[in-house]
Amino acid sequence: MTLELRPHRLPIAPLTLAAAPLLLGSAAAMALDINDKLELNGLIAGAYQCQQVSGVPDVEDACRAAGVFQPEVFYNPTENDQLFLKLGFGAGNGLNNVSPFSLTPWAADLEDDVKDINGTGRSYLLEAWYAHTFRFGEQSSVQLTGGIIDPAFYINENAYANDEYTQFSNEIFVNSRNAFLPAYDGGGVIVWKLGDWTFSGVGMNVGKNDDGQNYNWFAGEIDYHLTTKLGEGNYRVMLSGTSAAFLNPAGTEYEPHKGVSLSFDQELSPVVGAFLRMSWQREDALVEHKADYSGGLDINGKLWHREGDNIGLGYAYLEGGNGDIRHTQAVEAYYRLAINDYLALTGDVQWMQDRIHDADSPEGWIVGVRAVAEF
Repeated sequence: MTLELRPHRLPIAPLTLAAAPLLLGSAAAMALDINDKLELNGLIAGAYQCQQVSGVPDVEDACRAAGVFQPEVFYNPTENDQLFLKLGFGAGNGLNNVSPFSLTPWAADLEDDVKDINGTGRSYLLEAWYAHTFRFGEQSSVQLTGGIIDPAFYINENAYANDEYTQFSNEIFVNSRNAFLPAYDGGGVIVWKLGDWTFSGVGMNVGKNDDGQNYNWFAGEIDYHLTTKLGEGNYRVMLSGTSAAFLNPAGTEYEPHKGVSLSFDQELSPVVGAFLRMSWQREDALVEHKADYSGGLDINGKLWHREGDNIGLGYAYLEGGNGDIRHTQAVEAYYRLAINDYLALTGDVQWMQDRIHDADSPEGWIVGVRAVAEF
């Protein structure tokens, strides 16, 4: 099949932000360490994606751009205390608002995502928290965190599939869909590190869900760091759930979400790593996918004498839940080209397919380029 993409006139603001990382790549080196307690950093990112879709006659091929600016402030009054502030600004929503697929093509915090966050009326303030660490020798510590938090910073991590700015773009290769991770609302975290083990617990109160309900979300995870002759690896098991705030398939009662997720990453050699994620959730509430399975490879550029570069390959299969979706598939491949220590360009190709019960089923390609400057 030949990929033919129709031209689309783009608004100036998204294009400007999409180009910003290229223009500011040299300036990105100027990360500000004001003193030994205060540090300013963040990122500027832009992406341009085009889709060609078949199977749904009302959806046209399209191209869209979007940009992100996320400044961060770290303040460390003591070696055991930390204050953190993160803002998020976006221009455009890329393909996320026009794509017919159940999975988001770029899982970044775009223009709509940073406004009226979780129905709270708060915009642009993504994180604001305080953390204190209790140390019990070299092998043990407990960190307590409270404030406006992002749980994905603490749980469901993965060395090769966890960052929509430097790794895969599609949401299924960033976090487990069935972990139903909220973000950017009030909560608390406890992280206990004990040698190669990490035990994490997170609780949040979230403004509103899609059913207009305030709800509580909680998760607990066990993480084991393993070092073998192959290299380093991480093996995680997570349980997560919510209060009863999500409509059931009949729309008559509110039910909780409950699920279990596994996230593994393992070096296979000095240049190849592999990842695997699996998750399952109950179907008391209306759910799009009751199970998801994703995995893939990371190939480091040292293989061709470009150590800063890498290739990512991923495949995901999602089993439909009690809604309209029978199953979903996604494939993504990217090449990340490191211009320097601060600026990178990524070329990206995705293929997605949703199979819908008794309805048109979208299938198609998304190609894109992403530029990210971290400072």
